[in-house]
Amino acid sequence: MKVIIQASQLLLSLSILVFLHELGHFVFARIFKTRVEKFYIFFNPWFSLFRKKIGETEYGIGWLPLGGYVKISGMIDESMDKEQMKKPPQPWEFRSKPAWQRLFIMIGGVLVNFLLALFIYATLLNIWGEQYLPAQNAKYGIMCDSLALSIGLQNGDKIVSLDGEKVERFNMIVPDIILQETKVIRVERDGQLVDVPIPEEIIAPLIRSKTGFIETRIPFIADRFPKESNAHDAGIQKEDQLIGINDTSLMFFDQYRAVLDQYKNQTVDVHVLRGDEKLTIPVKINEEGMMGIFPVGQYSRFFEMATIEYNFLASIPAGIRMGIDKMVSYLKQLKLLFKPKTKAYQSLGGFIRIGSFFPDEWDWQRFWNLTALLSIILAIMNILPIPALDGGHVMFLLYEIISGRKPGDKFLEYAQIAGMILLLAILLYANGNDVIQWLKR
Repeated sequence: MKVIIQASQLLLSLSILVFLHELGHFVFARIFKTRVEKFYIFFNPWFSLFRKKIGETEYGIGWLPLGGYVKISGMIDESMDKEQMKKPPQPWEFRSKPAWQRLFIMIGGVLVNFLLALFIYATLLNIWGEQYLPAQNAKYGIMCDSLALSIGLQNGDKIVSLDGEKVERFNMIVPDIILQETKVIRVERDGQLVDVPIPEEIIAPLIRSKTGFIETRIPFIADRFPKESNAHDAGIQKEDQLIGINDTSLMFFDQYRAVLDQYKNQTVDVHVLRGDEKLTIPVKINEEGMMGIFPVGQYSRFFEMATIEYNFLASIPAGIRMGIDKMVSYLKQLKLLFKPKTKAYQSLGGFIRIGSFFPDEWDWQRFWNLTALLSIILAIMNILPIPALDGGHVMFLLYEIISGRKPGDKFLEYAQIAGMILLLAILLYANGNDVIQWLKR
């Protein structure tokens, strides 16, 4: 059921984005009196789920959710309609229009996607405001995975600055380390300031890390239990706070992970707080060193969150700033793909990875946040100067505007084929990565 919910959100988000992207091309084409032969959401090789011709345009829904398209008369695109291009140009065709009009038709989709993201961010800020955890409010410090421990960070460290810049928002620490290529993390440890250098080679495994690198350290409170749970069978209940094992006082989840490994296949006395009552419950630790408890992961219940509220007028510039920040951040991520040392290309994912970002419970705030981000990603990816993408057409149009010479139809045809092969290779690689990661689980 959870997978269905995630897949449904992904499909709805992509449908909205693809429709509006293609609508951008369609609207500019109609403004400049250019004939649009087809308007499709998703691709329709061999057959369509739905199609209806209204006027000179066939509207339809394809079955392959890898994008969408508008087929514009007199344009070399993914339809590869060579026969039409052999005929004399007609006034309503794309190739007959001035270069500046063709340019607007080509960037229409990207423009709509970017404006959509700004609109969504402004609306979200107006309705829900902006909530975040100030780094200084993470009073218990951090919980480290093995990668963080390997560079010298310790559980309980409080992160103060990155390369001398004070850390304001806890959730931005890891992205800033990756995107700003941070060299030194300054932490407060046992009342002392300690500098932890970040080796350059840590960026590659950090990008691929699935355990979070660092998280906020919070008290160990039982949230839910797996089907086979010795802790639940022994009597530990949801919302019980674990405070120790045998004669050792333990407050945080990472402390239990370190200690329980010593008690494999043994029974220990687990001390818990249930309301105001302190209980001792014998629990058998399994052969993997676990008792079978998923801890509460919502740190908002433990720390004072910062909330910024926006009225309608204030939300507009704030939404624009947020959209631009997201765009800059994504461009920095793309830059990492071309740095072999980071091995960021190994983390390139397809539809499974994108779908996993959506929550397994329907949450409209997170849905629209992710849709806005995907809209920015779609805009940036489409404007890349790769033939078969909008950016490829724009590149050739700019060449025509600057040089005064239009590239030959044969050249554009070959460039379109090369671009489609490249895009197919990237698509297969990204989704292949997803399958490989899924098989490794």
